[in-house]
Amino acid sequence: MLWACILLPQLAMDGVLRQRSDSETPLALLSGSPQRRVLQAVNPAARALGLKPGLSLTAAQALTHDFATCEYDVGQIERWHRFLAAWAYGFSAQVSLHYPRCLLLEVQSSLGLFGPWPSFEARLRTELAALGFQHRIAAAPNPAAARVLVNVGDGLLASDAHGLQQLLAPLPVDRLGLSATASSAFNRMGLRQLRQLWELPRASVARRFPAEVLAQLDTLLGQRPLALEFYTPPDVFDTRIELNFEVASHQALLFPLRRLTADLAAYLAGRDSGVQRFALHLEHRTGNETRVQIGLLSAERDAGMLFELTRGRLEHQQLPAPVLAVRLVARELPAFAPQHQQLFTERPQQNQPWEQLRERLRARLGDEAVHGLGARADHRPERAWTQEPIAAALPTSAPRPGWLLAEPQALQEASLRILCGPERIESGWWDGDDIRRDYYVVETRSGQRGWAFRPVGSSGPLQLHGWFA
Repeated sequence: MLWACILLPQLAMDGVLRQRSDSETPLALLSGSPQRRVLQAVNPAARALGLKPGLSLTAAQALTHDFATCEYDVGQIERWHRFLAAWAYGFSAQVSLHYPRCLLLEVQSSLGLFGPWPSFEARLRTELAALGFQHRIAAAPNPAAARVLVNVGDGLLASDAHGLQQLLAPLPVDRLGLSATASSAFNRMGLRQLRQLWELPRASVARRFPAEVLAQLDTLLGQRPLALEFYTPPDVFDTRIELNFEVASHQALLFPLRRLTADLAAYLAGRDSGVQRFALHLEHRTGNETRVQIGLLSAERDAGMLFELTRGRLEHQQLPAPVLAVRLVARELPAFAPQHQQLFTERPQQNQPWEQLRERLRARLGDEAVHGLGARADHRPERAWTQEPIAAALPTSAPRPGWLLAEPQALQEASLRILCGPERIESGWWDGDDIRRDYYVVETRSGQRGWAFRPVGSSGPLQLHGWFA
């Protein structure tokens, strides 16, 4: 087997920065009592000012006032940890949160789908960078060894037991995951590396140290399995972004909106599902929150499309008060069936699936502006259709043009070519609007295909009634 460990060294800071549009501003996360606030984490911009974790807020303000502060929220760290586990679930069915701020993935069974490990690793890094999380990745035959290796360096790979022993042998004792007491005792004995521990008699180690020491050493070599509880993604997506200031315009809400829809898309991809209905909650300082409902006619999970649809709905919403926080909740997560596409697509930058175009039009123009067509039991072309909900489909019938003209127009073109016909339509005697026509499928000199008729018994020019696509 092959296990990957993804270490998230700045999970708390990354979780805050990805929700802020001014991510380059110096920022420090604070913890501790109200009497003594301490800098728990700082971003690179704050570190450049001389700030560092462990510094008291008073001392930091003595150095500079040019930095923002935010609360170090342990609950938020856990939430981001689980969000990334839901993302990782799209790459492996065995994802574990066994270690703090780490993701364990069994990747051997996924190599056939995502390619060899270098390609797989590159994809993991690309998506993590797009999500806005710093990371280190290592892989080993067992999860405990992968966790130790990622703590030592980034990009380490032990593909088999022999390679694992070579990588583990020179590691310092204090990097093996042993207790501080055991590591200190080994150092006092002059045992600095793991290879020296392997040379010790097991019986002697068992007598002088707790059983956990030998258990950890055996686990690193894969001789003792590590009990893991595997993660299962929840059935509800619920994410909230608290804004740094009151927002009164739709334009200023686009950044948190883009982040929320991107997170939703990543979550949906992880659990291999789509979303058909979700709600955007806009929280205000006073009064009830504003709720924007977004409904789709079919399940989708493309981040760009979800953002465009939500933005279109939001722009039609009148904000009763400035917004302090934005929350996105999706409870209906049906199965997602990807659209089948051709292997070679001409001019892909100009192509757009009909489902996406339909949803964009509904978001921009409103639900009432986009409708479908339904068939009516009448042979007369002008009365053979009716407006229906957009999900309705016309039944199959004889070839009919997709564009029916409001009024027939005379065709005067001399080089007109008749492709098929006539098809006689004679109906309407019961309501006084009787028609008797012979219809033909014609082709013009430019290659356009039309639907034209001539009244029965008439010798005049053909009357164009519609165009085929």
